[in-house]
Amino acid sequence: MTDVGAQARGTGRKGRKSDQRGNPISRLFGSLGLFISQILDELRKVVRPTRSELWNYTLVVIVFVCIIMAVVSSLDYGFQKLVALVFAG
Repeated sequence: MTDVGAQARGTGRKGRKSDQRGNPISRLFGSLGLFISQILDELRKVVRPTRSELWNYTLVVIVFVCIIMAVVSSLDYGFQKLVALVFAG
């Protein structure tokens, strides 16, 4: 049974044998070069924040972390008092 869709896309088994031929060292460096070029292409797409945006994001994170710390601390204190009340009698 053959995968007609794969043959139409050109991704059948026929193409895999050609990938296995050649010098292993040259395939390694070719793959490494392709990997690095793909990384550089993706890094070119990155939109870096401005200084003011970065400052705003930093403040938002610090405020959020402080709020979560306060919530967790109050829950911890409440559970501590509840456990002391139940088990200490």
